[in-house]
Amino acid sequence: MATNSSEEPIYKYYSCDSISPSLHQNKLIPTIFSVIFVFGFVGNVLVVFVLCQKSNRKTVADTYMVNLALSDLLFLISLPFWAVYYSFDYNWVFGGLMCKLCGSLLSLNVYASIYFITCMSVDRYRAIVNPLQSQCSRNLCRARVVSCVIWTIAGLMTIPTMAFRVTYHLEELGVTACALIYPPTQTNWFPSLALTMNILAFLVPFTVIASCYCCIRKHLLGGQPSLEKSSSNLDRVMKMVVDVVLAFFVCWFPFHVLTFLDVLSTLGVMHSCWVRQAIVTLMPFTLCLGFSNSAINPVLYCFVGNHFREQLWRLYEEKAPRLCQKRDSIRTRLSFSPGT
Repeated sequence: MATNSSEEPIYKYYSCDSISPSLHQNKLIPTIFSVIFVFGFVGNVLVVFVLCQKSNRKTVADTYMVNLALSDLLFLISLPFWAVYYSFDYNWVFGGLMCKLCGSLLSLNVYASIYFITCMSVDRYRAIVNPLQSQCSRNLCRARVVSCVIWTIAGLMTIPTMAFRVTYHLEELGVTACALIYPPTQTNWFPSLALTMNILAFLVPFTVIASCYCCIRKHLLGGQPSLEKSSSNLDRVMKMVVDVVLAFFVCWFPFHVLTFLDVLSTLGVMHSCWVRQAIVTLMPFTLCLGFSNSAINPVLYCFVGNHFREQLWRLYEEKAPRLCQKRDSIRTRLSFSPGT
């Protein structure tokens, strides 16, 4: 990620020497990270498995959902390392290569996951508001091309993290930090990259997502022949519209606000020590909110859908008898093995 405060919890301010992270962070943050990892990993693995096993024709939405789940999984495998980092009071014990890799996976997910969510929102808008006009352009080939473009853009946005993410030893604290260290002669690196992330990873995607769902809401409430206003189908779609926008906003808005405040503080626009203390104290918790989006996405985009649940149940009915059959076969062989 591009921000100094979002990935580097060690702060050095000239006029605020008393600033320090919360004493409870080394216990609370790893616990939250662990919960996010367990639920997010299981949920996203199920999404990838079910959608890849889908027997009937795959859709454009399926393509984006699989890529979203893969993006979240790539990040989630790095989360246990960050949990250990916080539990050891910001002491990175996994070496420089893992520091660079985990930081890069985090940055990659910030851009890739949000762009895939944005693509899903645009696709949903076109399918509901302009179903006839979008039939030709909404195809799997184009969705795969768009997905490749998103991965490429996310990879390019991760290059600064790969270049500047390093480990360095803090003698006064007795820890080895894993942080972004920018060239001392280039003081504008952090503000420029942080503001770029604010704009490209939140402001623009949120504007697109909110606009799409506002248009969907207006279209549905306008009264359509296929959807009566009182129907349960309309209620379900409207609830989904609200949930998607709220989830995106609640998960990422606090983090980007603190990142923006950190930029203002770095540029000298804000000189308040309590603002800097608030950034140091609250940033890990806003990261928890942002990271939780990786666990919420499978629920929001897949598990609430009837088709996904039906496909999951169908796979269970197909696989469960085979697993039981294999287990019985193993038991039979063991029961007749020599020496028993």
